[in-house]
Amino acid sequence: MVFQTHKTLTTQIEKLKDKSLKIGFVPTMGALHQGHLSLMEQAIQSNDILAVSIFVNPTQFDNSSDLKRYPRIAEQDIELIYNHFDKNKVVIYTPSVEDIYGNNPVSKRYYYDGLEHVMEGANRPGHFDGVGTILEFLFEKIHPDYAYFGEKDFQQLQIVKKLVEKLKSSIQIIGCAIKRENHGLAMSSRNERLSPQARKEAAFIFETLQSTLVYFKTHSINATCKMVEKLFQAQYNFKLEYFTIASEETLSPVKRKFKKHTYRAFIVAHIEGVRLIDNLRLS
Repeated sequence: MVFQTHKTLTTQIEKLKDKSLKIGFVPTMGALHQGHLSLMEQAIQSNDILAVSIFVNPTQFDNSSDLKRYPRIAEQDIELIYNHFDKNKVVIYTPSVEDIYGNNPVSKRYYYDGLEHVMEGANRPGHFDGVGTILEFLFEKIHPDYAYFGEKDFQQLQIVKKLVEKLKSSIQIIGCAIKRENHGLAMSSRNERLSPQARKEAAFIFETLQSTLVYFKTHSINATCKMVEKLFQAQYNFKLEYFTIASEETLSPVKRKFKKHTYRAFIVAHIEGVRLIDNLRLS
C-alpha cells in the first residue's frame, strides 16, 4: 500500500505491529535503481514487511540547484517496487515536504561525536543535520526492527548508527555492500544525469580505488594520496573534490599506518557537473 501522510502510515504500522510482524525499512530519495532493490531484497528476506520511503529531503541539500535537479519519479519507483516484491508485504510512504516539516522545512541540530565534522560534513555544512532530522522522523513513524543502508554512503552509515545510539533506539542498522554497474561505477540516482560517454568514463573512480588498494600495501598514506591526485590530474574531464584515507571507525583522516587498524579510502569527484562518491576498504 502507498501512504502519502504520516497519519495514515502510522495507522497501518500499528496494525502490523499488533500482528507482531517484523518490519525492514529502506529509506530512499527515489529514482530507484538496482542498488536500492538489493537493499530491499535483504530487508524482505529477513522481515515480514518491507517498508520503503520515497522522499527528496530538502534539509540535507546544501546546494539549491542540486535539490531542484534531483530526479522525482515516484510513480515509476512504485511500479518498480511492485514489479519486484509482493504488494501485500510492502508499505510505501511518499510524503510531501509539508507532511514532514509543516510550513518550516528546517533541520534539527545533531551531534555525532565528531563523525559529522569530516569529509562530507566538512564539505556540505548541515547535510548530516538534515539526514538526522528526516531519519528520526521516519524511524518514529515506521518503527522498523531493521533499517538498511548501502556502504556507498559509508560516512552516512556510521552516522546513522551513531544517531540510533543517541536516540537509545532498538532499531538495528544493517550496512549492505555497494552495488556496482558492470564497469565498476557505484550505482547512484545521480548517474542518470550523466551522458552515456561520461557514465562510461566514470568507471575511472572505481579503477582509482582499486589502484589505491594495491599501492597502499607498499607505500605510505601520503604517497598514496599523491598518487591518486596525479591520476586525476591526467583526467581532464574530472574534477577531484577530495580523496581521503581515514579510520573506518572514527572516519578521521590518518597520516600514518598502524597494524591491526582498518582503513578506508573515500573519494568524491565531479564529471559533467555531477558529484559522484565512492569508497573502498583498504585493510
